[in-house]
Amino acid sequence: MGIVHAEITLKNSWDVGNAENGLIKEQEIRQTTITAMVDTGAGTLVINEELRERLGLRIKGERWATFANNTREKCEVTEPVEIHWKNRLTAVHALVVPDSGKVLLGAIPLEDMDLIVDPARQVLIGAHGDDVVCLVM
Repeated sequence: MGIVHAEITLKNSWDVGNAENGLIKEQEIRQTTITAMVDTGAGTLVINEELRERLGLRIKGERWATFANNTREKCEVTEPVEIHWKNRLTAVHALVVPDSGKVLLGAIPLEDMDLIVDPARQVLIGAHGDDVVCLVM
């Protein structure tokens, strides 16, 4: 299977809430549409420092991250960021890897949006078609 990319829109969750409550205008929501690499081996959303600043995301803590080359690094974790893909959305705390040239869309947001990688076409698709199915145990 090759590398899969997906166009996603990232939005500052606080801004979205403030717009819904009439505190700011919708056009004031800090957001950006980017092409992310879909990485089912990554746990969550991985962004770089420049993107964190552009979205105005505050740092909420730190976590250890283990990378594909088996190195470990302490990375900052942001407040929630909304991830939009077509008719789906979720919100996660992003992991900030300062010099990362790629945005990684990891397993947790993929699962929450009910998405899988279609290996034959090398695209993201809904795991259960066009309807989002939430698994409840």
